[in-house]
Formats: sequence, structure tokens, C-alpha cells
Amino acid sequence: MWDYTDKVLELFYNPQNQGVLEDKGETGIKISTGEVGSIACGDALRLHLKVDVDADKIVDARFQTFGCTSAIASSEALVEIIKGKTLDEALNVNNKDIADYLGGLPEAKIHCSVMGQEALEAAIFNYRGIKPETHDDDDEGALVCTCFGISDNKIRRIVLENNLTTAEEVTNYVKAGGGCGSCLANIDDIIAEAQQAATPTATSSSNPNGQSSPKLLTTVQKIALIQKVLDEEVRPVLIADGGDVELYDVEGNRVKVLLQGACGSCSSSTATLKVAIEARLKERVSQDLVVEAVGPLV
Repeated sequence: MWDYTDKVLELFYNPQNQGVLEDKGETGIKISTGEVGSIACGDALRLHLKVDVDADKIVDARFQTFGCTSAIASSEALVEIIKGKTLDEALNVNNKDIADYLGGLPEAKIHCSVMGQEALEAAIFNYRGIKPETHDDDDEGALVCTCFGISDNKIRRIVLENNLTTAEEVTNYVKAGGGCGSCLANIDDIIAEAQQAATPTATSSSNPNGQSSPKLLTTVQKIALIQKVLDEEVRPVLIADGGDVELYDVEGNRVKVLLQGACGSCSSSTATLKVAIEARLKERVSQDLVVEAVGPLV
């Protein structure tokens, strides 16, 4: 018997946000859906968001979950957390926030909160028309866990994003290795490879004073920070001069933007791209970023 908190049991027995959000054609409202998991693998979550387009805010949300007590409670907790948040604020919600809201989850059930985070990311990216590149390759790698259909690419991503160091932690996060156990040795190998690959990056990113750089951002965190810097530090300057910029896509370290207004037709648009935008993003997000304009520059 799992040792569930009172909050987990409360949300499991009395969920208030189960169901579907239908698009009723309301002006200024858009419905977006994100789906993760598979019924064949034991857990699946479909998250529906109702977004106020002008405010870029989640005004309502519903979920459909196939899973255990933790899966349903985590889905309910996620909806309660994100209602009323802007999409950028919601992107900062992670699986730890969900688990904390529930007063904690058994270690073996952490994957339920991870599923909630991934469904939220999928719904927001679907709304914005962006595919998270880190997740695109999950199903294209070699199958490691046949019991739950988990690839080496997904295990590697989860290990790097959450700093996991043991096969048991991987099982807690994505269930890989939790069936017959025959893949545990392979999971250990993937962890070792991921740690080895990450070590040179951490060393080379140290600053001249010998201090370590901040923890590497996940793809979702990077996109959210890029959007935040553009909205709060770049756009106000450009708007004051009759221009504007919109984030179009992020592919690895390539940031694609749409220059609008005066910026789109100005002869100095290249300088705007490199000085006003790229330099600021390099300073605030990552020195590795390269900014490109979608469409021809004048």
C-alpha cells in the first residue's frame, strides 16, 4: 500500500477538473491540448487548456487521465496550479512543483508528476505552434525498456534534465526498468555516458574567474527565458522606435524571430538583430545563442 498524503487522496477522490474543453468559438479564446503517455504503457494524460489570446493567460483547464491514484491527483494538482497563470508563468511549473503541491509523492510515483509537466509543455507548445526539439527524438532512438516502450533518447534526456544518477531514479521518473528489470544494466550505461558527455560542457562553461556557470537550462526553461527577455528587455526598446519583434521558433541554439514594424523594413535591421537582440540574449540566456530573422532582411 502506497503511503499517500491527505492532499493526494483528497484530489483523487474529489477531482474537480476532469473532462474536456470544447472549442465554442468564443472571441479571443483558443483551446489547446497536450497529450503524453500511452494506455498500453499504463499511464496516459490529455491536458486541455483554455487560453485568453490577448492576455496570453490560461483561464481554464481540464484533464483526462488513465492511471493510478498519483496520476489522477497529479493531474488535478497541475490544473489547480496553472489556472490564472500566463503561458510563460505556466512553463516554469515543473514536476517538483506538482509533487510539492501534493505534499509529496512516493518515490516510485514521481513519474506521474513528470507526466503532468510534459503534458503542460506539449499543450503550450501546440498552442504556440512550436515543437520542443528535445522531445522530438524520444521515439526515434533504440528501444531500451520493452515493458514500457522507453527509448534510449528519452532516458538520456530525463537523466540530463533532472541530474539523475541511478537506474532507480530513472524508473521513478519514467518507469523504465520497472517491469522485468532486464534493461537496468543498459540504463546504467546510458547514465554513465550522459554524465561523461556533460562533464566537458560544465568545465568549458566556467568563466575566466574559475567560477562555474549556472546550471544548464532545459529546452523548455531556455525558451521561456528567451521569451521573457524579449518581452521585458528587448521589445519595449524596439516599440519605442516604431518596431517590434516576435519569437518564431527555437532550434537548439538558433533563435528565429520575426522583425515587425519599422524593424522589418529598416536598412539597419541586421544591426538590430545582432546588437539589440542577439547580444542581449547572449548576455541573459546563453553565449551560444545565434539569432536569425525569419524572412529576408533589408
